[in-house]
Amino acid sequence: MKKTFSDEDLIKNLSLYYLNRHLKKKPIEKYHRTIDESPLHDREKYRKKSEILLLNSFMHHFPDVKFENLTCESPDFIAKLNDKKIGIELTEVINHLEMKKMESTLNKMFRQAEILLEQEDTTKYRGVYFLEFHPNLKLDNLEEQEEDIINIYKSIKKNKGIGCVKSVRKSFHRRNVFITHEYSMNLFDELCSEKILELIEKKNEKFPYYDSSVDECWLVIVSDMNSIASRYTFIQDKEHLKEVKSPFHKIFHLENLCGNITSIK
Repeated sequence: MKKTFSDEDLIKNLSLYYLNRHLKKKPIEKYHRTIDESPLHDREKYRKKSEILLLNSFMHHFPDVKFENLTCESPDFIAKLNDKKIGIELTEVINHLEMKKMESTLNKMFRQAEILLEQEDTTKYRGVYFLEFHPNLKLDNLEEQEEDIINIYKSIKKNKGIGCVKSVRKSFHRRNVFITHEYSMNLFDELCSEKILELIEKKNEKFPYYDSSVDECWLVIVSDMNSIASRYTFIQDKEHLKEVKSPFHKIFHLENLCGNITSIK
Protein backbone atom coordinates (compact mmCIF):
# COMPACT_ATOMS: atom_id res chain seq x y z
CA MET A 1 0.00 0.00 0.00
CA LYS A 2 1.36 3.41 -0.98
CA LYS A 3 2.06 5.79 1.89
CA THR A 4 -0.13 8.87 2.05
CA PHE A 5 2.92 10.93 2.96
CA SER A 6 6.48 9.87 2.18
CA ASP A 7 9.37 10.20 4.61
CA GLU A 8 10.72 12.90 2.30
CA ASP A 9 7.49 14.89 2.64
CA LEU A 10 7.83 14.79 6.43
CA ILE A 11 11.47 15.93 6.21
CA LYS A 12 10.41 18.79 3.95
CA ASN A 13 7.72 19.82 6.43
CA LEU A 14 10.26 20.09 9.22
CA SER A 15 12.95 21.63 7.00
CA LEU A 16 10.79 24.64 6.14
CA TYR A 17 10.31 25.37 9.82
CA TYR A 18 14.09 25.23 10.30
CA LEU A 19 14.18 28.53 8.44
CA ASN A 20 12.22 30.10 11.30
CA ARG A 21 14.75 31.49 13.77
CA HIS A 22 12.33 30.86 16.63
CA LEU A 23 12.39 27.09 16.17
CA LYS A 24 13.44 25.07 19.19
CA LYS A 25 15.04 22.36 17.07
CA LYS A 26 16.13 19.78 19.62
CA PRO A 27 12.78 19.25 21.37
CA ILE A 28 10.97 19.32 18.02
CA GLU A 29 13.27 16.61 16.64
CA LYS A 30 12.81 14.54 19.79
CA TYR A 31 9.03 14.87 19.67
CA HIS A 32 8.98 13.95 15.96
CA ARG A 33 11.04 10.83 16.66
CA THR A 34 8.62 9.85 19.41
CA ILE A 35 5.68 10.25 17.02
CA ASP A 36 7.55 8.20 14.38
CA GLU A 37 8.00 5.36 16.87
CA SER A 38 4.27 5.29 17.71
CA PRO A 39 1.82 2.80 16.13
CA LEU A 40 -0.16 5.64 14.51
CA HIS A 41 -0.99 5.48 10.80
CA ASP A 42 1.27 7.60 8.55
CA ARG A 43 -1.52 10.11 7.98
CA GLU A 44 -1.96 10.56 11.74
CA LYS A 45 1.79 10.81 12.28
CA TYR A 46 1.95 13.61 9.71
CA ARG A 47 -0.94 15.44 11.36
CA LYS A 48 0.64 15.14 14.81
CA LYS A 49 4.00 16.37 13.52
CA SER A 50 2.33 19.37 11.92
CA GLU A 51 0.46 20.13 15.14
CA ILE A 52 3.57 20.02 17.33
CA LEU A 53 5.30 22.37 14.88
CA LEU A 54 2.47 24.88 15.35
CA LEU A 55 3.16 24.73 19.09
CA ASN A 56 6.82 25.71 18.66
CA SER A 57 6.18 29.35 19.62
CA PHE A 58 4.10 28.15 22.56
CA MET A 59 7.18 26.34 23.91
CA HIS A 60 9.08 29.64 23.98
CA HIS A 61 6.43 31.17 26.22
CA PHE A 62 6.32 28.05 28.41
CA PRO A 63 9.89 26.67 28.30
CA ASP A 64 9.27 24.35 31.26
CA VAL A 65 6.49 22.46 29.50
CA LYS A 66 7.44 18.82 28.90
CA PHE A 67 5.18 16.83 26.59
CA GLU A 68 4.43 13.37 27.96
CA ASN A 69 1.82 12.04 25.53
CA LEU A 70 2.05 13.18 21.91
CA THR A 71 -0.33 10.67 20.36
CA CYS A 72 -3.54 11.06 22.38
CA GLU A 73 -6.70 12.48 20.85
CA SER A 74 -8.86 14.25 23.43
CA PRO A 75 -7.04 16.51 24.19
CA ASP A 76 -4.37 16.54 21.47
CA PHE A 77 -1.38 16.47 23.85
CA ILE A 78 -0.66 15.87 27.52
CA ALA A 79 2.21 17.76 29.13
CA LYS A 80 3.77 18.36 32.54
CA LEU A 81 4.19 21.87 33.96
CA ASN A 82 4.99 22.80 37.57
CA ASP A 83 4.06 19.29 38.76
CA LYS A 84 0.68 19.60 37.05
CA LYS A 85 -0.64 17.33 34.33
CA ILE A 86 -1.84 19.66 31.56
CA GLY A 87 -4.05 18.63 28.65
CA ILE A 88 -3.48 20.80 25.58
CA GLU A 89 -6.16 21.03 22.90
CA LEU A 90 -4.85 22.63 19.70
CA THR A 91 -6.98 24.19 16.98
CA GLU A 92 -6.20 26.43 14.01
CA VAL A 93 -8.33 29.46 13.24
CA ILE A 94 -8.86 29.89 9.49
CA ASN A 95 -9.06 33.57 8.59
CA HIS A 96 -9.76 33.11 4.86
CA LEU A 97 -11.99 30.10 4.23
CA GLU A 98 -12.12 30.80 0.50
CA MET A 99 -8.31 30.54 0.36
CA LYS A 100 -8.13 27.14 2.05
CA LYS A 101 -9.09 25.12 -1.04
CA MET A 102 -6.86 27.25 -3.26
CA GLU A 103 -3.91 26.75 -0.92
CA SER A 104 -4.41 22.99 -0.85
CA THR A 105 -4.39 22.90 -4.68
CA LEU A 106 -1.29 25.11 -4.84
CA ASN A 107 0.59 22.85 -2.43
CA LYS A 108 -0.13 19.84 -4.65
CA MET A 109 1.12 21.79 -7.66
CA PHE A 110 4.26 22.84 -5.75
CA ARG A 111 4.99 19.18 -5.00
CA GLN A 112 4.71 18.24 -8.68
CA ALA A 113 7.09 21.05 -9.67
CA GLU A 114 9.51 19.98 -6.90
CA ILE A 115 9.54 16.44 -8.27
CA LEU A 116 10.34 17.71 -11.79
CA LEU A 117 13.25 19.82 -10.51
CA GLU A 118 14.63 17.06 -8.29
CA GLN A 119 14.44 14.51 -11.08
CA GLU A 120 16.39 16.88 -13.31
CA ASP A 121 19.09 17.94 -10.83
CA THR A 122 18.47 18.17 -7.06
CA THR A 123 21.97 19.54 -6.40
CA LYS A 124 21.54 22.39 -8.88
CA TYR A 125 18.09 23.49 -7.74
CA ARG A 126 18.07 22.72 -4.02
CA GLY A 127 16.74 25.63 -2.00
CA VAL A 128 13.50 27.13 -0.70
CA TYR A 129 11.63 29.11 -3.36
CA PHE A 130 9.10 31.75 -2.35
CA LEU A 131 6.70 32.43 -5.23
CA GLU A 132 4.39 35.39 -5.76
CA PHE A 133 1.55 34.88 -8.24
CA HIS A 134 -0.39 37.22 -10.49
CA PRO A 135 -3.86 38.00 -9.06
CA ASN A 136 -5.70 36.40 -12.01
CA LEU A 137 -4.45 32.89 -11.10
CA LYS A 138 -7.16 30.28 -11.81
CA LEU A 139 -6.98 26.77 -10.38
CA ASP A 140 -10.35 25.31 -11.39
CA ASN A 141 -9.22 23.67 -14.61
CA LEU A 142 -6.91 20.64 -14.56
CA GLU A 143 -5.32 21.62 -17.88
CA GLU A 144 -4.55 25.09 -16.53
CA GLN A 145 -3.06 23.49 -13.41
CA GLU A 146 -0.73 21.40 -15.57
CA GLU A 147 0.33 24.54 -17.45
CA ASP A 148 0.87 26.40 -14.16
CA ILE A 149 3.07 23.56 -12.85
CA ILE A 150 5.27 23.92 -15.93
CA ASN A 151 5.40 27.71 -15.43
CA ILE A 152 6.44 27.22 -11.79
CA TYR A 153 9.12 24.76 -12.92
CA LYS A 154 10.40 27.16 -15.62
CA SER A 155 10.32 30.17 -13.27
CA ILE A 156 12.60 28.41 -10.81
CA LYS A 157 14.94 27.21 -13.56
CA LYS A 158 15.28 30.75 -14.96
CA ASN A 159 14.98 32.47 -11.56
CA LYS A 160 12.31 34.87 -12.83
CA GLY A 161 8.54 35.00 -13.08
CA ILE A 162 6.98 33.18 -16.06
CA GLY A 163 3.27 32.82 -16.84
CA CYS A 164 1.24 32.72 -13.60
CA VAL A 165 4.37 33.39 -11.49
CA LYS A 166 5.00 37.07 -10.78
CA SER A 167 8.30 36.74 -8.91
CA VAL A 168 10.69 34.21 -7.38
CA ARG A 169 12.81 34.56 -4.26
CA LYS A 170 15.28 31.86 -3.25
CA SER A 171 16.61 30.97 0.19
CA PHE A 172 19.37 28.49 1.00
CA HIS A 173 18.49 24.87 1.74
CA ARG A 174 21.16 22.20 1.94
CA ARG A 175 19.11 19.12 1.03
CA ASN A 176 16.03 19.50 -1.10
CA VAL A 177 13.89 21.63 -3.38
CA PHE A 178 11.04 23.23 -1.47
CA ILE A 179 8.45 25.58 -3.00
CA THR A 180 6.11 27.75 -0.95
CA HIS A 181 4.20 31.02 -1.08
CA GLU A 182 5.88 34.40 -0.80
CA TYR A 183 4.96 35.90 2.53
CA SER A 184 3.02 39.13 2.13
CA MET A 185 1.19 41.10 4.79
CA ASN A 186 -1.91 43.15 4.14
CA LEU A 187 -1.89 46.01 6.66
CA PHE A 188 -5.69 45.85 6.85
CA ASP A 189 -6.05 42.08 7.08
CA GLU A 190 -8.11 41.69 10.22
CA LEU A 191 -9.03 38.50 12.05
CA CYS A 192 -12.55 38.91 13.39
CA SER A 193 -12.77 38.09 17.10
CA GLU A 194 -16.09 36.33 16.36
CA LYS A 195 -14.19 33.57 14.53
CA ILE A 196 -12.14 32.93 17.66
CA LEU A 197 -15.23 32.96 19.88
CA GLU A 198 -17.03 30.52 17.55
CA LEU A 199 -14.07 28.14 17.76
CA ILE A 200 -14.11 28.34 21.55
CA GLU A 201 -17.84 27.54 21.60
CA LYS A 202 -17.29 24.44 19.46
CA LYS A 203 -14.47 23.25 21.70
CA ASN A 204 -16.57 23.95 24.82
CA GLU A 205 -19.12 21.39 23.57
CA LYS A 206 -16.41 18.71 23.40
CA PHE A 207 -14.85 19.54 26.77
CA PRO A 208 -16.80 16.85 28.75
CA TYR A 209 -15.23 14.17 26.54
CA TYR A 210 -11.60 15.16 27.21
CA ASP A 211 -9.31 13.10 29.46
CA SER A 212 -10.53 13.77 33.00
CA SER A 213 -7.27 12.59 34.59
CA VAL A 214 -5.49 15.88 33.77
CA ASP A 215 -5.23 18.63 36.40
CA GLU A 216 -5.96 21.38 33.87
CA CYS A 217 -7.03 21.54 30.23
CA TRP A 218 -5.79 24.40 28.06
CA LEU A 219 -7.07 25.48 24.67
CA VAL A 220 -4.45 26.87 22.27
CA ILE A 221 -5.86 28.59 19.17
CA VAL A 222 -3.21 29.06 16.49
CA SER A 223 -2.99 31.35 13.48
CA ASP A 224 -0.56 29.56 11.17
CA MET A 225 1.16 32.57 9.61
CA ASN A 226 2.93 30.28 7.10
CA SER A 227 -0.51 29.61 5.59
CA ILE A 228 -2.22 32.12 3.32
CA ALA A 229 -5.59 30.89 4.65
CA SER A 230 -4.68 31.61 8.28
CA ARG A 231 -2.72 34.89 8.16
CA TYR A 232 -3.90 38.10 9.76
CA THR A 233 -2.52 41.53 10.71
CA PHE A 234 -4.62 42.36 13.75
CA ILE A 235 -7.57 40.99 15.72
CA GLN A 236 -10.70 43.06 15.15
CA ASP A 237 -12.76 43.92 18.28
CA LYS A 238 -10.20 42.22 20.51
CA GLU A 239 -11.99 43.46 23.62
CA HIS A 240 -14.83 40.99 22.88
CA LEU A 241 -12.48 38.13 23.76
CA LYS A 242 -12.63 39.22 27.42
CA GLU A 243 -16.29 38.19 27.49
CA VAL A 244 -15.52 34.52 26.82
CA LYS A 245 -16.98 31.83 29.07
CA SER A 246 -15.42 28.41 28.94
CA PRO A 247 -14.64 25.34 31.10
CA PHE A 248 -11.05 25.40 29.79
CA HIS A 249 -8.66 26.51 32.54
CA LYS A 250 -6.62 28.65 30.15
CA ILE A 251 -7.20 29.83 26.57
CA PHE A 252 -4.49 31.36 24.36
CA HIS A 253 -4.34 32.71 20.84
CA LEU A 254 -0.92 32.20 19.27
CA GLU A 255 0.63 33.23 15.97
CA ASN A 256 3.58 31.11 14.94
CA LEU A 257 5.66 33.57 12.91
CA CYS A 258 6.79 36.08 15.53
CA GLY A 259 5.42 34.06 18.42
CA ASN A 260 2.93 36.67 19.69
CA ILE A 261 0.55 35.22 22.25
CA THR A 262 -2.72 36.59 23.61
CA SER A 263 -4.13 35.28 26.88
CA ILE A 264 -7.92 35.06 26.43
CA LYS A 265 -8.61 33.35 29.73
